[in-house]
Amino acid sequence: MAPFSSPSVRNAQAFDAAGVPVLEIDEFRQRVIHGVLTEGRLAALFGWPADGGVRLFAVIANDEAGTLSVCSALAGKAYESLTPECPQAHWFEREIAEQWGIEPIGHPWLKPIRFHKPWRNGNGNTPEPGVTDYYRVEGEEIHEVAVGPVHAGIIEPGHFRFQCHGEKVLHLEIELGYQHRGIERAMAGGVTPRTLHLMETAAGDTTVGHALAYCQALEALAGMGVPGRADSLRGVALELERLANHAGDLGALAGDVGFLPTASFCGRLRGSFLNLTALLCGNRFGRGMIRPGGVGFDADRLRLGELERRLDETMRDLTGAIELLWDTPSVMARFEDTGRVSIEDCLAAGLVGPPARACGVDCDTRLAFPTGIWRFATVPTATWHSGDVFARALVRWQEIQRSADFIRQQLHSIPEGTARHETRTPRPNQMVVSLIEGWRGEICHVAMTGAAGQLAGYKIVDPSFHNWFGLALALRGQEISDFPLCNKSFNLSYCGHDL
Repeated sequence: MAPFSSPSVRNAQAFDAAGVPVLEIDEFRQRVIHGVLTEGRLAALFGWPADGGVRLFAVIANDEAGTLSVCSALAGKAYESLTPECPQAHWFEREIAEQWGIEPIGHPWLKPIRFHKPWRNGNGNTPEPGVTDYYRVEGEEIHEVAVGPVHAGIIEPGHFRFQCHGEKVLHLEIELGYQHRGIERAMAGGVTPRTLHLMETAAGDTTVGHALAYCQALEALAGMGVPGRADSLRGVALELERLANHAGDLGALAGDVGFLPTASFCGRLRGSFLNLTALLCGNRFGRGMIRPGGVGFDADRLRLGELERRLDETMRDLTGAIELLWDTPSVMARFEDTGRVSIEDCLAAGLVGPPARACGVDCDTRLAFPTGIWRFATVPTATWHSGDVFARALVRWQEIQRSADFIRQQLHSIPEGTARHETRTPRPNQMVVSLIEGWRGEICHVAMTGAAGQLAGYKIVDPSFHNWFGLALALRGQEISDFPLCNKSFNLSYCGHDL
């Protein structure tokens, strides 16, 4: 098998859409399997309408080389499933079957993932929307526990179904799709005044990450540069988003084991980090900050100095609160060896972000596929090896410290000059893959323009799309009472999955 290529591009580098080879479906299947096995991982697998049918695209990310490889095939009504030989394709193939009515023959667990109406008439072999066939473990002493989709408080809707023997979980099935808003379909025909709003709300706690991935893609399609000052401010905004969410997660983990000192402190300190983002742009979640060509808000030296002062103050308080976690034996007894995912399962499932790094996988888009400020400044990757709740918590704390150092460096070295260039119209018949390391992990946006320069297709892969199955793996063999703790240690997005 020849190397997986054609074309091989860099992150956020636009290329001629006609240069993507259209392979026979069998050759496409083998190239994807070979590419994942030998060169990288599956960053995206999806379908777009083409010539009255559906064209499948695959994006393979080679972290070591820092390159992205793209190929495609025209799909008929069915094809031999990739999943038995490439488990990373499992969730993607279910999505393709639901959206386009194309059956991946031999898929081990074919069912919808969002339960919306197909985007075209199916062939009768794929599951109908709303029809659920749950996996069942048989036996006289096996019982089933169903949770959701409606949860207490303001938690987003999702259904979790446990197959248990006593208190031990044999299998967890996760059913999502209750938040589906049709964002990807609404992108076609853009750019419109509403397009950026859709990106900022794709996953509300990742406003900066998704907006940055989109703007990075749009700038590449238009052949447009970004001022160095804007790159630096974008980096600060993205890392502030990481700080706020990681601090909130660590507090929530403390709350799930009943350790109130850290839980109480982190709840307040998350708000302090959000207020730092508001200091930059007037919005705690970063809306309005990231704009095509640069940033929507600049900051003078006085504002940057105030941001640094508040950052140092918040980090001092957070350090004390988090050290309480590591110094409390009862907390460590609940964190260690709970919800363990092996590195072998992690790689097979294609996990990304903190859950992958907690298994010992050295993956970080900021280092492997640097764009913007990360071409000139680095944030060292934080990893651990045990793959349990403790590891996922520790990786978050390490990332907080390293992101805070990065922000301080940027506040002292932001280039002078303008913070935004004038926008341009995207060039016709171009394609781009845009990767950003959001706080949950790799965000992947794939965009293609038509003959008039309009968006002809847009695909978003939130890190939660990769990682939900990791939560199911983490629960195998665990006590069912460990579910809230394991769930929070991943803290995945429902709405980010249901695009």
